[in-house]
Amino acid sequence: MSSVESSKDFEQFRDELDAVERRIAGEIDPGVRAMVVAGAVFLLLFSLVLSHAGSARGFDVLLGTEATRIEHIGLPSRIFVWFVVVFGIGFSLLALMTRRWALAWIAVAGSAIASVFGVFSIWHRQTPGLGNYVGAGPGIGLVVGTLAVMVLTFHWIRVVWSRTAMQLAAEEQRRNAAAAAEERDRRRLLGD
Repeated sequence: MSSVESSKDFEQFRDELDAVERRIAGEIDPGVRAMVVAGAVFLLLFSLVLSHAGSARGFDVLLGTEATRIEHIGLPSRIFVWFVVVFGIGFSLLALMTRRWALAWIAVAGSAIASVFGVFSIWHRQTPGLGNYVGAGPGIGLVVGTLAVMVLTFHWIRVVWSRTAMQLAAEEQRRNAAAAAEERDRRRLLGD
């Protein structure tokens, strides 16, 4: 079999190989970190049941109940709880179940923002309000939620930046194929 025939045989499978490579590149393999991420998601769920500030629990902040008005829960805490629910819990669970790289990146971005708002919420609960109002300080749920979302962010960053063995092999194969094509074109141009 000549090299021309073998390259034609290979070209007929090029589209299928490219599709498989794109699918592999879009996947993550969290490995052991999946258990840490799942644990952090569980802690985030648990933090919603605990006291956020005074008598207001995390679910009260999420739903905007009367307890949030009584405890003077501010905008930073509301944003924090919504980011925790949407990104820390929602997108993290979706990314763990589907193992899609894009969903994991969304979970990372949202969890990182939630981490900032968590710290800001704790600070906000420790700062006197208008007219020197001093309400209840940060509750255990707010502190646990903030620490859990920070751990979640750290581990999601490690997951999305790591490459799976299949991705590394596909990159190596792509580099080898590009080098072989370059060498073949060079020989054809030089007449070797």
